[in-house]
Amino acid sequence: TGVPSGPRNVISIVNETSIILEWHPPRETGGRDDVTYNIICKKCRADRRSCSRCDDNVEFVPRQLGLTQCRVSISSLWAHTPYTFDIQAVNGVSSKSPFPPQHVSVNITTNQAAPSTVPIMHQVSATMRSITLSWPQPEQPNGIILDYEIRYYEKKEHNEFNSSMARSQTNTARIDGLRPGMVYVVQVRARTVAGYGKFSGKMCFQTLTDVKPTKARTCVRWRSLGRSSGCAPAERALLCIHRKRAYSKEAVYSDKLQHYSTGRVPPSAFLILGGGPGILPPWMKIYIDPFTYEDPNEAVREFAKEIDVSFVKIEEVIGAGEFGEVYKGRLKLPGKREIYVAIKTLKAGYSEKQRRDFLSEASIMGQFDHPNIIRLEGVVTKSRPVMIITEFMENGALDSFLRQNDGQFTVIQLVGMLRGIAAGMKYLAEMNYVHRDLAARNILVNSNLVCKVSDFGLSRYLQDDTSDPTYTSSLGGKIPVRWTAPEAIAYRKFTSASDVWSYGIVMWEVMSFGERPYWDMSNQDVINAIEQDYRLPPPMDCPAALHQLMLDCWQKDRNSRPRFAEIVNTLDKMIRNPASLKTVATITAVPSQPLLDRSIPDFTAFTTVDDWLSAIKMVQYRDSFLTAGFTSLQLVTQMTSEDLLRIGVTLAGHQKKILNSIHSMRVQMSQSPTAMA
Repeated sequence: TGVPSGPRNVISIVNETSIILEWHPPRETGGRDDVTYNIICKKCRADRRSCSRCDDNVEFVPRQLGLTQCRVSISSLWAHTPYTFDIQAVNGVSSKSPFPPQHVSVNITTNQAAPSTVPIMHQVSATMRSITLSWPQPEQPNGIILDYEIRYYEKKEHNEFNSSMARSQTNTARIDGLRPGMVYVVQVRARTVAGYGKFSGKMCFQTLTDVKPTKARTCVRWRSLGRSSGCAPAERALLCIHRKRAYSKEAVYSDKLQHYSTGRVPPSAFLILGGGPGILPPWMKIYIDPFTYEDPNEAVREFAKEIDVSFVKIEEVIGAGEFGEVYKGRLKLPGKREIYVAIKTLKAGYSEKQRRDFLSEASIMGQFDHPNIIRLEGVVTKSRPVMIITEFMENGALDSFLRQNDGQFTVIQLVGMLRGIAAGMKYLAEMNYVHRDLAARNILVNSNLVCKVSDFGLSRYLQDDTSDPTYTSSLGGKIPVRWTAPEAIAYRKFTSASDVWSYGIVMWEVMSFGERPYWDMSNQDVINAIEQDYRLPPPMDCPAALHQLMLDCWQKDRNSRPRFAEIVNTLDKMIRNPASLKTVATITAVPSQPLLDRSIPDFTAFTTVDDWLSAIKMVQYRDSFLTAGFTSLQLVTQMTSEDLLRIGVTLAGHQKKILNSIHSMRVQMSQSPTAMA
């Protein structure tokens, strides 16, 4: 027997972003009756000069591979996008053939379509009778968004048929006429000329409780753990704070408790969290340092769930941590669906101190419950190896993710990422958790670009930063200098304000698509530059309002820096008013501040087009430039936007980056005509 010939007579039916393909069986079956079909999907550029495999979101019914019928339905494609589909015919001996399967190809272009779903909603504020919400634009708007429709109903009714509707012309809405103290289920969908998209996932938001302002006593219970000799482990004290039970800001209570916990009680004391009358209100959760426990295993038992190792399947190594390897795997708990997880392991031959330090990460992460914080699934301590299991973030570290997708996100999408990070940091600040030497550096993202803050994997960042990764301060300890506030470097003074400084650096990284902060400067050069009031310049095409927010985060006086609540509010306003982001920041040439000039390369130092493309991180277009005849820098300086389109540079962000660099090259050449002769 032999392999089959290709399928015949393909018919395609396009319906917006869905396609039905039908075909006739091959003329030659290879003398076998086990012919099946595979569908290879490729998304192409407008000129079809290059195509890439479709992502995993594309849906095939009944399936993509091993089809027994000559028909398939394909959905979840992008609107107004060219696609190529290869229909392969295979049989039982195709795998033995040295040649690829015979196939037939069909080219189609999808039509206009309704927008994709809104990925997430954020609560901006709430009163007793209203909730104000905001949300990012759908990842695939598929046209101009005309308006949004919001559906909401009381959660306790569990009845979508009795839901109410509201509309908004922008991506924010205030829902009025609600009942006090009620939880509401809310969904939103966007509309274009093609109609409404699907409703978003259900999210719950609560109005404030109708309680008359009365004075009450909040009793915060403290327990001394006797870390120093002579203290009885069971010794207890009670601290009562008079307060109003109305609607004062959470931050006020957080600040008060921070004041008490840092200045009015012994270091060995910590908060016991609870509920009910006389204890902290349910939203007032305070971080507990696991190292205050006399027995750190007690902290692990209190904050992390023990998982039976039989529920965990390790699949592949994805990195190396400070204590051992990090794996991708799957977790299947009884009664729950199987999920992908990240598994951090403790290598064999560990000391008791290493085990304690390793598990302290779980004791920290287990205290956090927020959509923008990496979720701890649990720990394995009753078998070997010891493991910490967290939710898996498929796109990995934010900086490398941005570098891989340079220029492919809009400003609003980048601001949405920053808003997600800031929301997580605000939550940590309200819990009185400070990152210490971690700062705000360890940021991960998942597939729908909701950014998350994590304690997981600091060592990987320090290992990646190989040129000059850490700085040992005079007071001891390793510090990632490029992300650390000056008072934290000099005096190891870590506060929420030092986290704000670090967040400003992360903002700069996001807006520069993963550029290395301070470029190739050494750590000592960075420290000296900051002392002389040097600050990072705006990244290319960065809105002036965002760079100003970065500069606010980098105020030398830590009391002058904004708080995370203010940062979240500022970003919310930008998202609701995109026009505020249209003014692009410019680099002012200040001779006394050479740091500001480092974003513009010295083109006189380049001799080849390859060197230049490498310097501006556009080396992926090297072959395109050379094939099109742009083989010297002199020829490159004469290029136009039409030339870039002709050679295949179609991404708007990449076009801007290359054209801005060409303009700067022309300026330098005019000032030094013989430099690149």
